[in-house]
Amino acid sequence: MYDETQHNVTDSRLSETCGYCGRKERNRVRLPPMVYHDRNSSVIDRFRDGLSTLEFLTALQQHPTLLAPVMCHSERRLTAFELERLFKPDLSPSGSNRRLKESQTMAYWADYLLDCEVGKFSEVKDCEKFFVERTTPNIPGILVGGKVQDQKRYKPICQKYKNSYRFATLYDTTNKIPVFSAYTFTGPPPKGRPDQPWMNEPQLNNNPEMMVDHQYEAENNDYMDSIKEKGVNRGHLFPSSHAHDIETQKSTFTLTNIVPQVVSFNNGSWNTMERSVSEMLQKDCINSRTGKINAYVVTGAVPSEHKTLNNRVNIPSLLWTAYCCKNNQGQWVAGAHWGENQKEGEGKTLRTESLGALENKLKKGGSVQVFPNRCPRVLNPTNTPNPSS
Repeated sequence: MYDETQHNVTDSRLSETCGYCGRKERNRVRLPPMVYHDRNSSVIDRFRDGLSTLEFLTALQQHPTLLAPVMCHSERRLTAFELERLFKPDLSPSGSNRRLKESQTMAYWADYLLDCEVGKFSEVKDCEKFFVERTTPNIPGILVGGKVQDQKRYKPICQKYKNSYRFATLYDTTNKIPVFSAYTFTGPPPKGRPDQPWMNEPQLNNNPEMMVDHQYEAENNDYMDSIKEKGVNRGHLFPSSHAHDIETQKSTFTLTNIVPQVVSFNNGSWNTMERSVSEMLQKDCINSRTGKINAYVVTGAVPSEHKTLNNRVNIPSLLWTAYCCKNNQGQWVAGAHWGENQKEGEGKTLRTESLGALENKLKKGGSVQVFPNRCPRVLNPTNTPNPSS
């Protein structure tokens, strides 16, 4: 292991911030396949054997919260020196050949291990702010008590753009669509829809700039001719029209925030609902103390049984959304909408429903809680925007 590492460590340091390599760098450097191998694969076992000699895994187990900020998708560069400072391994004497190999090995692992598993949104503190009282939804079999149940399939993503966390997504790597995206609504954007290319997610794709497609998520190619072949296009869960600034708007154009949505549904009743909810939140979700708008929104998709796009990406059967906030009287209010992802005629609208009604609609093998705390399950009479307005 040391010999192989010694040959590759110099090239491995060409990895960009957070230990990721771009496609051009891969082709130029030609590192061994193990460097890009799925992080859940047996290659991790090979790293564990070497890491155990540095008491690295013991430190990980003892201090997961301490290590997450510097190891999990951080802008902070993790170096061999930082590893030595954090873990204080029992290294060979300074200046010895063995010490040199150990230092090179730690530098190599520093690059690799930044792509570590995140099993909870709470492991990235800035991600919790998108949920009411920092409490994530409960979805039996998927996400319970803040813990992802099947961590090989479902990936919590703290969506980061331009050095800031913008929203949170729970992503289904099997169906290649998000389970939900959660965000805070603090007002409408200053302008309309930005001219922004579609991006991929670095936390799934081992790339720093959301640009390289990969097996874990949908690709732009999946949506080529999607309207002609399936009658669907890209549908936002966190719509750019609900983002308060241009950078957050642009951040929504990641394929991990997108599902294949029937065009007439996307442009029709769903779009009308998004606009009416935005108007309602601006009017009713004003903090009486600060005078600022603040609401929590979670929007999700229910996968279909067999319908796919490009034989890869699930076309969901249902889309849903729920919001919760304190109104200007200081009372918690909540509401919800859902709609079948199917062709519809002009003029169709979606009724405003209670949070409890949505959770009953979604329950499958247990109790679903979109907002586990605070938010009322009944619809407040003052919290019913007219979908046609």
